Amino acid sequence: MKIKVDEILKQEIKHFRDWPDKDVPPVAAGVYCIWDKDGKFLYVGMSGREYSKRKHNSKVYGLVTRLASHASGRLSGDQFCVYVANRIIIPELKEHEKELFRQEEMTLDMKVKRYVRENLSYRYILLGHENEAFELVRNIQEFGINGELPYFNGR
Repeated sequence: MKIKVDEILKQEIKHFRDWPDKDVPPVAAGVYCIWDKDGKFLYVGMSGREYSKRKHNSKVYGLVTRLASHASGRLSGDQFCVYVANRIIIPELKEHEKELFRQEEMTLDMKVKRYVRENLSYRYILLGHENEAFELVRNIQEFGINGELPYFNGR
């Protein structure tokens, strides 16, 4: 497992501000980790459940759709964006921003998208099977990377 964790750390740092990322394959299973601009490890995730059944399908699926969902900032159906909203955005809301919400000039989705795009980066590795990805995510959630557990979903 340590080899796979080390492999993640060797990958190029990608920034959500540059999304979409043309390097992410259109159909792939993988594990990704997200950090803030200060280097705090926030989240580990995977994508590609049922990858082995879909890998020969031409429809975009897996890692690219998961990272795109995070980059969108939409809370609906995206637990990572919910974590960003609940643990970072809402606690830091200013009074004048609350008024913008009341006037429907601002939404939580807008704030999350801006935060993700301006502050977060990721690294990922591709894996051949969803079971391998699931096992690696569980390992990182429990043991972290270099001893640091993911802030949002560490165990």
